[in-house]
Amino acid sequence: MDDLRFLLVYGLLAGVLFASIRKALHDPKLDSIPTVGSSGFLSSYRDALRFFHHAPELIQRGYDQYPDGIFRIARLFRWEYVVAGPRLIKDIAGAPEHVISFTEGVAESIQTKYTMGRDIAENHYHQQAIRTSLTRNLHACFPDVRDEIICAFDDVLQLQGSEWKSVTVVPSMMAIVARVSNRLFVGLPLCRNKAYLANNVEYTVDVIRSAGRIGLFPPFLRPLIGPFISGHMKSFRTAIKFVGPILEERLKKEEELGPDWPGKPNDLISWLLEIAEGEQRTVNALALRILSTNMAAIHTSSLTFTQALFDLTTHPEYFLPMREEAERVVKEEGWTKAALNNMVKIDSFFRESQRVNNFGPLGMSRKVVAKEGFRFSDGTVLPQGAYLSVAARATHYDDSKYENATTFDGFRFSRERTEHMEHHDPGNNQDIFKHHMISTAVDHLPFGTGKHACPGRFFAATELKAMMAHLVINYDVEAEVKGVRPPDRVFGTRISPNEAGKVRIRKRQ
Repeated sequence: MDDLRFLLVYGLLAGVLFASIRKALHDPKLDSIPTVGSSGFLSSYRDALRFFHHAPELIQRGYDQYPDGIFRIARLFRWEYVVAGPRLIKDIAGAPEHVISFTEGVAESIQTKYTMGRDIAENHYHQQAIRTSLTRNLHACFPDVRDEIICAFDDVLQLQGSEWKSVTVVPSMMAIVARVSNRLFVGLPLCRNKAYLANNVEYTVDVIRSAGRIGLFPPFLRPLIGPFISGHMKSFRTAIKFVGPILEERLKKEEELGPDWPGKPNDLISWLLEIAEGEQRTVNALALRILSTNMAAIHTSSLTFTQALFDLTTHPEYFLPMREEAERVVKEEGWTKAALNNMVKIDSFFRESQRVNNFGPLGMSRKVVAKEGFRFSDGTVLPQGAYLSVAARATHYDDSKYENATTFDGFRFSRERTEHMEHHDPGNNQDIFKHHMISTAVDHLPFGTGKHACPGRFFAATELKAMMAHLVINYDVEAEVKGVRPPDRVFGTRISPNEAGKVRIRKRQ
């Protein structure tokens, strides 16, 4: 927000914004839904401004008062309807897209039309490739993932001998995750091209930053303001320079030799071409899909690993048990996708880190799109156009759902796995999967739950656990300041790890 021109434009439009707020915050049909804060015009506007820096506290207050209900909080141009409790979360999780829309909820959160392009906002076929082809090929592609992790850690960290080095975690992890992910997206040698990777990282950062800025304007101004704020077209033009020739060659070979031509790479490009139709089978359209898939992979995985690394250096008592587990499993089974499934402590550590360190106080954002609105099982009806979400962070911090919920317990879920196996029929271990990192539930929401649970979570979990196993086996790490965790950045609905946060790392002695 330090761009003077941006602030000047925003100031000139203040009057328009004020009028928009007056209209948006008054809806007498929904007065029966309790409000956290005030429902008055001026006072609700004050609460909407407070939301930018105190959203977690406001939502926690609402959750404490209505742990199994719905409450509303004032946003700049609308109300946010926040859902709590397993019963109502299940209502959202099972609702069809034509009634409450996941797509429209995401579009509001990251302003997809302006930050990623209208084509991405309106057509999500690439998610099918992630959900099916990428997930099916994780075993076959794992040797490539493993190889790229080794090379990426060496190249990005650039450690000398046995000396400790302070590493700024967020940019380092973004660089590593970008390389590892692109090994499966575009393959060698492009996945190691520094300019190509830098563009993907820059695009990822720009999408999140631009979404926040665009969201400060009322909806009717966003089509005018959005294109000037977002830098996605610049990133797209750069991406075309790198992936364009590869895509042209792939399309040409398919045309000449058919879809199953000899030597066809097993990567995202091939998986997209298996399902792309019509105008989606062009260089520009495919490049846009690759760029947007990079954004999703780099943003979520790099921040998740950063939070886990901060947890590990703040709670160093977990380091050696995770190292011992990783070494034992690798010795017995080698570096395989299947071996990662037996690293239950590492899996548990990530699941707990995700529970404690949400990307924001809210999750599962949706918009009611059905004309008749959406009726919850408790009888509450939200009308068409209403935005709703789940009190994810407050759910994770609920002592009725997790023992000592506000305390980080890295092996919480591995311990529950063991207890479950000891006290249940060994022939019926269906419930044991509830404790896995990839498992979703109404009380564990990092990946959402229900129809729109994150399709890339299987790849993300594989990548992250392989990275952590490599780290604990080959490196020593410690906090930059002993016992001190870099404070998170909080702005509105986003909670992110400190971009300047550092840890100390060295090659294992």
